[in-house]
Amino acid sequence: MGEQLTESDVKKIKEEIEYRKIVVRKKELEAVKEARAQGDLSENFEYKAAKQDKNRNESRIRYLERMLKNAKIVSDTSKVDEVGINNTVEVYFEDDDETETYRLVTSIRGNSLQGLISIESPLGKAIQGHKVGDRVLVRTNGNDGYYVVIKNIDNTTDDSHDTLRKY
Repeated sequence: MGEQLTESDVKKIKEEIEYRKIVVRKKELEAVKEARAQGDLSENFEYKAAKQDKNRNESRIRYLERMLKNAKIVSDTSKVDEVGINNTVEVYFEDDDETETYRLVTSIRGNSLQGLISIESPLGKAIQGHKVGDRVLVRTNGNDGYYVVIKNIDNTTDDSHDTLRKY
């Protein structure tokens, strides 16, 4: 099964592919040409660096195109009182006696350091579809896990500032 993506993710991926093909590819090819013109390629650091940048761009394009080809489109809508994609959720961790706030996103946008957790992560899977007040078991390994309580759900739907993860 492919990556789970929302329509918004697909749009962002297509925009990045287009940008990389039209703008970045042209710039990288020009850099390779300029470096090649400097002469001896065996000791030409600029040429090697330009080729690496060009290849990195082409690799990213292939990666994104493959992701789109194999993607499973999921809805980013949810009931007002349930945890869904793009919702900001306040979660109480019983074992730690701490409350943290996360926004549930697709894995292509997941970034735990920015409070964006993937719907495919153990916590994301566990809380999706639950309501305020629900006590949820988050399974980490087989039968191991921990409990969280959903304290608040904010139905945020603006994902325009989210960036796509790199490989």
